[in-house]
Amino acid sequence: MKKIGIVGGVGWPSTIDYYRLICSGANAHFRARGHPPPLPVPWITIESVNQAETRALRGKPGEGEAGWAAFDAVFRDAFRRLQAAGCDFGILASNTPHARLHAIRQGLDLPILDMIEASAQAAAGTGAKRALVLGTSVTMHGDLYPRRLRALGVEPNPRLPEAQIEAMQALIDHEFYAGATPAGTAGLLQLCRRHVPDPEHTAILLACTELPLAFPDHADDPVFAAEGFRFVNTSVVHARAALTEALG
Repeated sequence: MKKIGIVGGVGWPSTIDYYRLICSGANAHFRARGHPPPLPVPWITIESVNQAETRALRGKPGEGEAGWAAFDAVFRDAFRRLQAAGCDFGILASNTPHARLHAIRQGLDLPILDMIEASAQAAAGTGAKRALVLGTSVTMHGDLYPRRLRALGVEPNPRLPEAQIEAMQALIDHEFYAGATPAGTAGLLQLCRRHVPDPEHTAILLACTELPLAFPDHADDPVFAAEGFRFVNTSVVHARAALTEALG
């Protein structure tokens, strides 16, 4: 198996889920093939960054690429350490830094699996005509998810009003960062009810790796139905893509 390098810590609860999903998925793979215990798992090295630091380094409107240089460097350096540790490929266990993946990759020889591409394909695979992307302010202001979804024939939701984007960011910071709270789950569902008039034909992308923590009964499901909505769990989609790559 290939060795996986994970950059995590943004935030730490979802990093734990990535490790669990990859290892349990590998166990299931080998158990189904009659492998005797102990069941194999891929070699994994985790670089956990400090979210308090990376949040402060986010670029500000109008600064352009230069404003993100320090942010990009933290993740690029983490991947360099994973590369030096012998990892065959890497993953970013967070949606938000994927907005900067084009810059983070510069100068790296280590391949990095793209979460946004895998998640957009999962949304298209549901047969949905439309998609609502919920995540941090960086993700919801960005155009990566809308472009990838449109390329696959899925129309993204129009950008939410700024007040709603700020409310989503506050919900993540206060109700999800250290694990989902009842208030966090209620707030997430309230946003869904407000912005998904056609649940039957809409996929909701939980495009912050903490948001799936609101649905512990679906912790292992890449796509699931709950509370009358259809969700795409980007963490599971990405972790499964990593396991597939590791298994070759």
